[in-house]
Amino acid sequence: MKLRIAVNGQTYDVDVEVLGDGVASLPPSAAAAPVAAAAVPPPVAPVAAPLPPPSAPATPTSDRVVKAPLAGTIVEVKVSAGDAISLNQVLLTMEAMKMETLVASPIVGRVATVHVKAGEVVRAGQLLFEFE
Repeated sequence: MKLRIAVNGQTYDVDVEVLGDGVASLPPSAAAAPVAAAAVPPPVAPVAAPLPPPSAPATPTSDRVVKAPLAGTIVEVKVSAGDAISLNQVLLTMEAMKMETLVASPIVGRVATVHVKAGEVVRAGQLLFEFE
């Protein structure tokens, strides 16, 4: 696949190889060559794609459980089984792509079961907590 890329006002034509897993990479033999500015066509406004229908949130799936909103690593679990919790109390901190996400309680109640611990890697939708 050929792409034209502009970096700091300099334009380059590059060959990009799309691998089977959907990841693009430059072939080892490809060298970016500068292209004259006059050869670059004017920018074209992108066509707006229709928005996908809204999906159900990953957390919570009911008022008695909390599931992971995204895949990531558990940084800190702030509650234990048996702890009383308040609405929107932070239950744990997780990290994904160098950003921390706080997971909060959807209810007032008591933690029945904690299914994760610090350092554990979780996938989106994985069960984190159950409440009494």
